[in-house]
Amino acid sequence: MKAIGFKMSLPIEEADSFLQFEKEIPTAQGKDILVKVEAISVNPVDYKIRRNSLKDKQQDTHKVIGWDAIGTVEATGEEVTLFQKGDRVFYAGDLTREGSNQEYQLVDERIVGFAPKNILMEQAAAMPLTSLTAYELFFDHFQLSKEKDAGKTLLIIGGAGGVGSIAIQLAKKLLGLTIIATASRDVTIEWCKKMGADHVVDHTNLVSEVKNIGFEQVDFIVDFVDLNQYWEAIVELIKPLGKVGSISDPTEPVKLQQLKRKSVSFYWELMFTRSMYQTEDMVAQHHILNKIAQLLDEGILQTTLHTTMQGLTTENLKEAHRLLESGKAIGKVVLKF
Repeated sequence: MKAIGFKMSLPIEEADSFLQFEKEIPTAQGKDILVKVEAISVNPVDYKIRRNSLKDKQQDTHKVIGWDAIGTVEATGEEVTLFQKGDRVFYAGDLTREGSNQEYQLVDERIVGFAPKNILMEQAAAMPLTSLTAYELFFDHFQLSKEKDAGKTLLIIGGAGGVGSIAIQLAKKLLGLTIIATASRDVTIEWCKKMGADHVVDHTNLVSEVKNIGFEQVDFIVDFVDLNQYWEAIVELIKPLGKVGSISDPTEPVKLQQLKRKSVSFYWELMFTRSMYQTEDMVAQHHILNKIAQLLDEGILQTTLHTTMQGLTTENLKEAHRLLESGKAIGKVVLKF
């Protein structure tokens, strides 16, 4: 089967930053299902792993990344109970295993959901990783509910990105929050509004922008961009007893003690935690993805797909990585096989 990987971390402009190669189709065992991959999407974690995981020296074997896919179950391990051959599935995978940049992939059934039926394949491929991230942050960590939190304010730093795009929808449609999203270009401002944001502010003057639209402080803040860059603004804007969450990777220590005076709770979110540590509730991701699929099928949520590329090729993967590394990507980028 065809696969695309790399043997050394290189700038995306380098010829060998991605390499196509052939490999054997793996065999499903235990709780694994073998999926014939039909479309994938690219996330910031992809380029971060590509740039940093093999920096010291070139390795002999190819490293295959990619953590969003949709496809069809081709075979099941002997312990599989949730799926059978022929099922259409979608998933974000496991950071500790080979990724989805290949024609067939093994994945643990507990982190896989049944794919949506009423939207296009490429539209569904855009959704797993970002949906899991936003859903876990709001429901598992913040413990939000429409009954007690409807009408409260949420500031989303990075509204037009992949996670921000679905976070806006989940917070508006399922929780009834008042959404303030950050964006600075006309096209990203329009995208955030399309996703359902009530207000869109410029991230470059975050405190004054939020106050200028009538909010001295907000109940919840989520950072999908750069916690160090926005930390002082977060500390100033969060309400007492509020909640702050982040998925970014700080390059400097975060001064959590600055939240103590307001008794603010802080949460990290990494959707790979459950699979990396084989947590007792790992199957929760199966249930979350099934719920996301249902919401997509019912039209309550809309896909965050923005750009589709045809074919699993090194050229397409390089272009997708270039786009995400530029910081100009809107929504999600999908490669359809």
